[in-house]
Amino acid sequence: MAPVPDGGLVFGADGRSATLKMDRVPIIDQPRWPALDAEPKPAFLSFRMTWTANGAPANTDDPAKIFRFNGNNATVQLEAQVEVPDIGFSYKTDPLQSSQCKFALMGEEVNGKYYSK
Repeated sequence: MAPVPDGGLVFGADGRSATLKMDRVPIIDQPRWPALDAEPKPAFLSFRMTWTANGAPANTDDPAKIFRFNGNNATVQLEAQVEVPDIGFSYKTDPLQSSQCKFALMGEEVNGKYYSK
């Protein structure tokens, strides 16, 4: 997994928004998958994703499942580009401003041994 570069994750001053931007993250494409002879090709993914909390609380505390989440419902937008140089393929999504999501959350999660009442 590629590390997030310095400056790649930026939080809004009010803590209610975040933007993650990564360029040319190495990935693998298998254009003939699920064919048994699918040969993996080196590829690259670039993207920018933004989260914005909308103020509606989304809190869960379930001691039986050792899980707690405190946060807000959010909106998310994404734009991305994929390049597969070996086969001359490139695809770019519509701009970030035209992107819409159905569900997102922003907040803090605690689970497992880190859960305490």
